[in-house]
Amino acid sequence: MKFRFIHAADLHLDTPFKGVGKVNPTIAEALRDASIAAFDNLIDLALQQQVAFVILAGDIYDGAERGVRAQLRFLAGLKRLDNAGIRSFIAHGNHDPVEAGWSAIREWPRLVTVFAHNEVQVETVAIDGADVATVHGISFAQREESENLALRFAGGRGTGLQIGVLHCNVGKDSDHAPYAPCTLDDLVNAGLDYWALGHIHKRSILRDNHPWVVYPGNIQGRSSKPSESGAKGAYVVEVDGTSIQSVEFVPLDAIRFEHIYVSVSDISDLPGMQDNLQERAAELYSQAGSRAIILDASITGSGPVHDDLSREGVLDETLQSLRDASGDYVPFLWWNQLHDETSPTLDLEKIRQRNDFAGELLSLADNILDQENSMSSLSNELLSDLPKRKLETAGVMVPDIVSPALWWRATIHALELLLEERESDTP
Repeated sequence: MKFRFIHAADLHLDTPFKGVGKVNPTIAEALRDASIAAFDNLIDLALQQQVAFVILAGDIYDGAERGVRAQLRFLAGLKRLDNAGIRSFIAHGNHDPVEAGWSAIREWPRLVTVFAHNEVQVETVAIDGADVATVHGISFAQREESENLALRFAGGRGTGLQIGVLHCNVGKDSDHAPYAPCTLDDLVNAGLDYWALGHIHKRSILRDNHPWVVYPGNIQGRSSKPSESGAKGAYVVEVDGTSIQSVEFVPLDAIRFEHIYVSVSDISDLPGMQDNLQERAAELYSQAGSRAIILDASITGSGPVHDDLSREGVLDETLQSLRDASGDYVPFLWWNQLHDETSPTLDLEKIRQRNDFAGELLSLADNILDQENSMSSLSNELLSDLPKRKLETAGVMVPDIVSPALWWRATIHALELLLEERESDTP
């Protein structure tokens, strides 16, 4: 029998937004409503796709206090699913553990299952009288769950597609707390077909067959940090019998956080830099569809614009100018912050005359360029610790550095970073 289900996690309803500066009242209101709107989008998707069930793998709320508005909207959404005959499976995570916080909801709709925290609970899903899936799940009792809960799961306890629901940290992801830590092998050895995970906000498919191991990420970004930016949503999983046919990501976010990087190495002045920033922002806005965008930008590279940005007040005034120019976007495009990561133009002749590491490094690069000898292995070794993004800004991809010319260009950027670091360390 063919059916589909939705796998979502980390709703963080009523979440406070981090790293967002002072905004106008319209944007502030939109931010307050964003997580709730994303959840409504999730419910709409489930109804449109006529799924058999929805899995929510932890962190429904942002904290133990669980605001009344968030709880009532969550219950209303589950009632919509219940009225349509769609089951819901809910696990609690570190932000909303079962034994912490206050719950205003004491009675759930008939088709809602909230997994217990003391043992793995097993539920069977039937369609037209035929069992099609078995869903195994467990919730956190307390926030700081240190047990490897994956070891409690075991397949063979039901019929149909075997699904595990768990809020956990696979492989010790350093961007998130090590709650319910486990390894990929732990999940593989449990004997299930699909792991519906939560906790890691950057969506990823860790394994795409026997079993599938999937993080959908959160449904609404909360800041411009890498794990929170870009499209956010859930996965729609197509099933035929006990075989996963497809796992498709569907965006659900109401407001999208983005972070762009613009090099000024080939830009002569501030107006040119602003034009470049606005062009990049317009591209992102068109890709986001009907979503609002909150945008951070890092300005990199070297050249005359570095001196302009170093003048007092220029960065703040440029940010305000970008905001003014984006006032006609509906829904909004809000410039949150500009980050000046530029560096001064190097005086290569002066560096060549220096009797220090910088002078020796440049001399070595000059010799390599003159001799046209391949130094790919040496270059990769020397450049392995450099910030990759700064090299990519100049069109130098670290794994592809094979020619003396490219190695020389990378050396120049290494010098920029070295001298910039020394300058910042000077009292």
